[in-house]
Amino acid sequence: MSADPTQVLAFETDCHIFDGCGFPAPGLHSFLFEPLWGDADSNLYFNKPMLLALLGSIIIVGFFWMAFGKPKVVPGKLQMVAEAGYDFIRRGVVYETIGKREGEKYVPLVVSLFFFIWMMNLWSIIPVAQFPVTSIIAYPAVLAVIVYILWVSLTFKRHGFVGFFKNVTGYDKSLGAVLPLAMVIEFFSNLLVRPFTHAVRLFANMFAGHTLLLLFTIASWYLLNGIGIAYAGVSFIMTIVMTAFELFIQALQAYVFVLLTCTYIQGALAEHH
Repeated sequence: MSADPTQVLAFETDCHIFDGCGFPAPGLHSFLFEPLWGDADSNLYFNKPMLLALLGSIIIVGFFWMAFGKPKVVPGKLQMVAEAGYDFIRRGVVYETIGKREGEKYVPLVVSLFFFIWMMNLWSIIPVAQFPVTSIIAYPAVLAVIVYILWVSLTFKRHGFVGFFKNVTGYDKSLGAVLPLAMVIEFFSNLLVRPFTHAVRLFANMFAGHTLLLLFTIASWYLLNGIGIAYAGVSFIMTIVMTAFELFIQALQAYVFVLLTCTYIQGALAEHH
């Protein structure tokens, strides 16, 4: 039976060192949320991560709508920031990986993925929210499945069935006797391992980052008693340091996700030799 997050939170708030209670370490209960609407037992409910995902989507759409709804030749500050972000992904990721001619049609998808993932990650350090939506595996998994379906469909469309088979198995006659083994490894790597690692890479980094932030935040409060105050100060400094580091990781993981997406698309479009 899972722990009630509200009870855990109350325990963490009341607990200090030398009070006779143990350190309330963060765990899986830190990623469980009571439904804001509906019943968890019926699997039909709406909780905090869902709310953050919805709000994040509205924020991203609203931001670009305001920036490009009425574009100007001489851009204002908002349009300039939006153009810089859009152009960074278009030129620095899509064009560099897929190429300008082939990649232009995929720019909207990749830009949308990047800013959506980045926003879902940023919730981790935003007051009140303080939770990265992508630390719940379902969200990265759905995004990875979208990319996976796109990759498979593009490979079939570009190369046909035989070409698809050669593409996903890395067929190369020059490998000689090891060709069958290499083909089996490539087949499982591309069709099974690839979508799994694509999703888990994002999920695991956000899960670990949120756990570390919780660890130092709770430790700062737990040690805030008696001689533990000095240690609480150190823990609080580490919270600030980890928050700054998490800012970097949040943007990096969004970048890595879309970079891999473009790599997969490029592999689907490339001619097999």
